Amino acid sequence: MTDAAVEYDVVVLGGGPAGENIADRTRAAGLSTALVESELVGGECSYWACVPSKALLRPALARADARRVPGLAGSVSGPLDAEAVFAHRDYWASDWKDEGQVGWLDSIGADLYRGHGRLYGIRKVAVTSPEGEHHVLSARHAVVVATGTRAVVPDVPGMAEARPWTSREATSARQAPDRLLIIGGSVVAAEMATAWQALGSRVTVLVRGSGLLPRMEAFAGELVTEALTEAGAVIRTGVDVESVVRDGSTGPVSVVLKGGEVLEGDELLVATGRAPRTEDIGLDTVGLAPGHWIPVDDSCRVPGIDWLYAVGDVNHRALLTHQGKYQARIAGAAIAARVAGAGGAQDTGRWGAHTATADTEALTQAVFTDPEAAAVGLTLAEAERAGHRVRAVDYDLGKVSGAGLYADGYRGRARIVVDLDREVLLGATFVGSGAAELLHAATIAIVGEVPIERLWHAVPAFPTISEVWLRLLETYRG
Repeated sequence: MTDAAVEYDVVVLGGGPAGENIADRTRAAGLSTALVESELVGGECSYWACVPSKALLRPALARADARRVPGLAGSVSGPLDAEAVFAHRDYWASDWKDEGQVGWLDSIGADLYRGHGRLYGIRKVAVTSPEGEHHVLSARHAVVVATGTRAVVPDVPGMAEARPWTSREATSARQAPDRLLIIGGSVVAAEMATAWQALGSRVTVLVRGSGLLPRMEAFAGELVTEALTEAGAVIRTGVDVESVVRDGSTGPVSVVLKGGEVLEGDELLVATGRAPRTEDIGLDTVGLAPGHWIPVDDSCRVPGIDWLYAVGDVNHRALLTHQGKYQARIAGAAIAARVAGAGGAQDTGRWGAHTATADTEALTQAVFTDPEAAAVGLTLAEAERAGHRVRAVDYDLGKVSGAGLYADGYRGRARIVVDLDREVLLGATFVGSGAAELLHAATIAIVGEVPIERLWHAVPAFPTISEVWLRLLETYRG
């Protein structure tokens, strides 16, 4: 490898949503920027996660809603057109080609280096292209790691040999397996169970814990489980997988549970967590541990290394695309401010725009199951563990006029978690059809620390599902 380096103001390692947003912000600040990507520009979200999964889910959710609307239900009684759904998914995944994203990079003036990138000492990144070419990129001001995460496949006997699906295969498969086994209770498990059950698979979900969506209020997982069960899926909780066996290269897969019970499927999806893609990016050259999450401060800078930043999943603050993009905006602003001479001002709290808080105080998440589950901030249990004096206020979403008009038999639930000392919201959860669209109002209330007394004057339109806000406040006041 040659030591002759191409110099930039900023070098970004990883071209997913977080990496793209860093490049956008640093280029907007007039800083020369190089982006290194080993796969497709746009990353996991664009091709194997958020975008293709929602393209698969939208027809399923629309059909489910239509079946609950008088005068329309009889028109949507048949199965989904799977080929049309897959074509829709392929379109939104750009047929797994990244010309559009590359064109966007060109339009902002960032340089793309394709290949495997590794930190190469202080402010340097070495890149090996697929053709074997070697480049050294030197950063005048900052290197940003945005390499994301990969799916974890548990170390269970026979699992690796069985070639299970991960989220990548689950969002890109071109045929519905007749029988799909899913291990895990996460968002991926719940969403893919919803999608593939609707596409014709017989789905069985195996959850080690007590239920689906364990990071949300318990009622969210309960309502999603109830709907999946009614749709024909089987949800098993409190089960442990002891081994996995695949019959030949393409035959059925058998999952052996603790106690000896054997379940058979045509495909097996493992959705049990994520791990950082840091095992071979040169962290050891800067004193960090390969294969580990990268610690950062609230400007997403690595403590003790004034030129190194980490944004998105890789820093483990919040494994969500929108939060990674948010962190990238924060880090981009911090880098630009430091280059412009702001020094460390943002680290003292005087530069609020350069300090990430949403991923610790107002984390948002939407799960596109039927029903949808959406949450922001703290759950009741989290608020109590944090020492807040709180009250949970619940309301049956089905009793809101707008929900009843939205669909017959509308089922859902809303909860706000109120800080009784300050009378502001610390958290909110909504479960029901279309519930994800309620989330941003709650996010604004939490981030803005809007007093309950002021929320009374935010009048929801009638008849909308948002009228639940009025009912929640009425319930709080008693």
